[in-house]
Amino acid sequence: MQYGGRSVVYDYADLNEITLAWSVTIHKSQGSEYPVVILRLYMQHYMMLSRNLFYTGLTRAKKLAIVVGSKKAISLAVRSTDDQKRYTRLKQKLVVAPVAPGELPKRSQSVERV
Repeated sequence: MQYGGRSVVYDYADLNEITLAWSVTIHKSQGSEYPVVILRLYMQHYMMLSRNLFYTGLTRAKKLAIVVGSKKAISLAVRSTDDQKRYTRLKQKLVVAPVAPGELPKRSQSVERV
């Protein structure tokens, strides 16, 4: 097996010491929960360091969250508020609820304020 660029050989008797593990991105983990989450925050990924992603990663953990990384990267993630506007056209997609049971909303009706 490869660990950090070096090879480690296990005897057949030691195979019970190996556990299958995997990693997923924070984006792919949205909506999921895991018993343990390990977040890796380093400055090499400074473009991805944001408070929203950090929070999402932390809240995926059901029992334990471990943060590994540099203090500078963690600080940047905490201070970085993602102020970008999202252009989802949600306002245009929402329609007024029908007044009477069974009545369907008209497509031309839209919500003025969301």
